[in-house]
Amino acid sequence: MKKLLLLLLLLCTLGKFSFAQDENHSEKKKGFDKSKLFFGGNFGMTFGDYTLINVSPQIGYRFNENLAAGAGINFQYISIKERDYNGNPVDRISQGVTGLNVFGRVYPFRQLMLQAQPELNYIFGKIKYYNPPSKTNIDAAIVPSLLLGGGIVFPAGNGGFIISVFYDVLQHTRSPYSNKPFINFGYNF
Repeated sequence: MKKLLLLLLLLCTLGKFSFAQDENHSEKKKGFDKSKLFFGGNFGMTFGDYTLINVSPQIGYRFNENLAAGAGINFQYISIKERDYNGNPVDRISQGVTGLNVFGRVYPFRQLMLQAQPELNYIFGKIKYYNPPSKTNIDAAIVPSLLLGGGIVFPAGNGGFIISVFYDVLQHTRSPYSNKPFINFGYNF
């Protein structure tokens, strides 16, 4: 872990020097520039014994080549059907997640992104038992998360394809994120 942090610090330092050499000293616009807005987020679907529907759009603003920030909303539905060793259904756990997030990005290099994303998610759900048939509601809760990570940006058209890895460092017991790093694929317009 120490080696990873040292490598990230070194990359950030080297990136700062490379951007300092590339800066254009021409007159810059002052105030809000709508051309610096970008849109993206996470969209995904999986169906079967494990079902996931995720629609989580984000909007951001690129302050300069090294810094961007924004906000987004989370909508997720997760359903897991658990089976016994004979393949018979035992129960189905269904969970909904709605929430808000803000994020800050640092680009030490044009193709490298580091991101911090605090979130507040409202989590609710139910468990359906098959034998004997019954249902139990899962207590709803507001759950904080802090996603830290980074990724590689591949410029494409008027945006960029992003492959990133994140980890929820708060690890709340009801977090919608597991206790392992997870990979995101996305595109920013």
